[in-house]
This record gives sequence, structure tokens and C-alpha cells, in this order.
Amino acid sequence: MDCIAVLPYYRVQREVNGLSQEIERNARTMTLYSDRIVTKYREFRITEVFDMSFRRMGDEGGFFYLHTSTGVYPYMVEIDPRPFIRTFHQLAIARIK
Repeated sequence: MDCIAVLPYYRVQREVNGLSQEIERNARTMTLYSDRIVTKYREFRITEVFDMSFRRMGDEGGFFYLHTSTGVYPYMVEIDPRPFIRTFHQLAIARIK
């Protein structure tokens, strides 16, 4: 299956060693296909995804939320995810028809 849309996101991992703290930022991508959404460690069938939302945090990015039948999954994003959300909604409407 070909990908329909891609959303870059990142995960911040903090590691404390003695008196120092290292912060590592890992860039990842979320890919929307016609039948599923795939992240680095998870895969959701489209039928499991109820909705998506976004909450801006400050001037740079915010949290993208994936609402699924197994819970809500937060992802940190730097770019506006609204085009990705619109594409998902168009796909969901097309599946209903």
C-alpha cells in the first residue's frame, strides 16, 4: 500500500548519569495508509482510530493526539498537523460512503 500522508514527530529521552543530565531527541514519522496508521513502535488499523486532535504548546509545535479504541496516544510535533488530520478525516468519510 502506498502512503497517503506523513507526519514527523519526535520523542525526547532524558538520561541522568550521576550529576549530569543528557537529553536526546529522536525524530520519527507517523505514516497514514488507507487501512492503517504506523508509528515507530505501534500500528493502528484505521477502524481503531476514532479521531485526532492537536494542542499547541508555546510558539513551537505542540502535542498531536491519536484517539483510538485502546486509548489516547500523544506525540510531540513541531509542524502543524492539521493537513494530516484533514487527510485522515477525508479518508474516514470516503470509507463510510
